[in-house]
Amino acid sequence: MAEKKKEDPGPSVKDPEVYEALRDDGASKEKAARIANAAAARGRSEVGGRGGAAADYEDRTVEELRERAAELDIEGRSSMTKAELIDALRHH
Repeated sequence: MAEKKKEDPGPSVKDPEVYEALRDDGASKEKAARIANAAAARGRSEVGGRGGAAADYEDRTVEELRERAAELDIEGRSSMTKAELIDALRHH
């Protein structure tokens, strides 16, 4: 069986290994690039250890979710349900 061809993330991605691992896990190109570049700038252990401070999306109000979606410039957020907002935020 042929191995899946990897896309070249381009010169703007500073840590291609982290980028590819995140893409393989389903992260968007933008999110993978953002995390890979942060890992290259500050070190993988610092970036990997930062998570966990945010509240679960299910515990937030629709308005809080819309505010976060606005920060990430997710289109269509004003008409999304809570479940749709959570899905969009998790897959951005």
